[in-house]
Amino acid sequence: MSASEFNFDGLVGPTHNYSGLSYGNVASLANEALSSNPREAALQGLAKMKHLHDLGLAQAVIPPHERPDVSSLRRLGFLGDDADVVARAGREAPRLLAACSSASAMWTANAATVSPSSDTADGRVHFTPANLVDKFHRSLEAATTARLLRAIFPEGPHFAHHDPLPAVAQFGDEGAANHTRFCAAHGDPGLELFVYGRLGFGAADVAPGRYPARQSREAGESIARLHGLDAARCSFLQQNPAVIDAGVFHNDVIAVGNESVMLQHELAFIEASESWVAIRAVLGGRPFHRIMVSEARVDLSETVETYLFNSQLVTLPSGDMSLIVPVECRESPSVWAFLQEVLDGDNPIRSIEVLDLRQSMRNGGGPACLRLRLVLNESERRALSGGVVLDEPLYARLVQWVQRHYRDRLSGADLADAALLRESREALDELTAILGIGAVYPFQLD
Repeated sequence: MSASEFNFDGLVGPTHNYSGLSYGNVASLANEALSSNPREAALQGLAKMKHLHDLGLAQAVIPPHERPDVSSLRRLGFLGDDADVVARAGREAPRLLAACSSASAMWTANAATVSPSSDTADGRVHFTPANLVDKFHRSLEAATTARLLRAIFPEGPHFAHHDPLPAVAQFGDEGAANHTRFCAAHGDPGLELFVYGRLGFGAADVAPGRYPARQSREAGESIARLHGLDAARCSFLQQNPAVIDAGVFHNDVIAVGNESVMLQHELAFIEASESWVAIRAVLGGRPFHRIMVSEARVDLSETVETYLFNSQLVTLPSGDMSLIVPVECRESPSVWAFLQEVLDGDNPIRSIEVLDLRQSMRNGGGPACLRLRLVLNESERRALSGGVVLDEPLYARLVQWVQRHYRDRLSGADLADAALLRESREALDELTAILGIGAVYPFQLD
């Protein structure tokens, strides 16, 4: 059965703010304490979704999480009614309030690892939500992510859901940001590449010295077993510790792949030629295009600042590929010159689309961070619940929804405002009705 790529983008939440919570994410730390614009951030994200839809790609929406996370604040000893909890946390522990108010679930590349039905033993699409244990504010996401995925992709003949891996560093899992799939065509069986920063418990390791390696090899191996993947169609590749120490906290900040193409920095990996051999083996004679930029041409700092590799590499309906990059790439002479050479090269990438995502970029998330990439066939598309697939009417309705409910300025001090909690809940309650996904948030389930 024919299948194609489907991008599920995270809708930016009403509490989008810059609190510098993500140690190892250079952009996040550099912009700490700036005031954010949640309305602009959400509209920029929606414009990206609309742009891909207009290119002829399948596009859908995943809702934001409820924030502030009052239940987590209560677990940390802040008691009283919801308004009291938020106010007390703002007075006594503003960093904890910021963590429990983060809109980081917008970066759905970290939501889960997904294997298409053409790869799995039972012929279903398999989902494992990421545990995101390396950062407290992201570790709060797993339960709501699981509910959202089950609401959109109902368990049954087409979709299979697994619990997040145990919430310990040994199984540290950051989702699809460290997972790439290669294939001759999206509907064909492929090879799933799991990139890791450290081996896991009890193993001799080559590790970064400055920033943490968030993804473990044991996490990838566990997900491959859960998803029923053929061992011959999985490969495990270690990220270079030096690039992690340069601020490359996920693989999708240093490499991007699609079908028969890998675009990467030359320092991305501890070289493992067996991975490239395994990829070629699944391409059915189609050439494998491994496109690299050298450190001398674009150094690691420029790579991180522009998020060159946190782009989306997509296959258009014509069969050509397009690279979706943030505007920062065009503003860098060295990066833009390299991209022009890619266009002129002997590879399937025939166009570059430039998007303004500055609100997300300032927190360390580019085009690829904002989307969870799936491969779905027609039967699986028809099995989706609710109305999350983007079209012109839904886009217009979501733009209006954002303009009604989102603030145009948010500082760290504003997170203690009980009115923000009320506004966010009202917005999310309306959003679940717009998308037709039912009750998924704790305030709706109580």
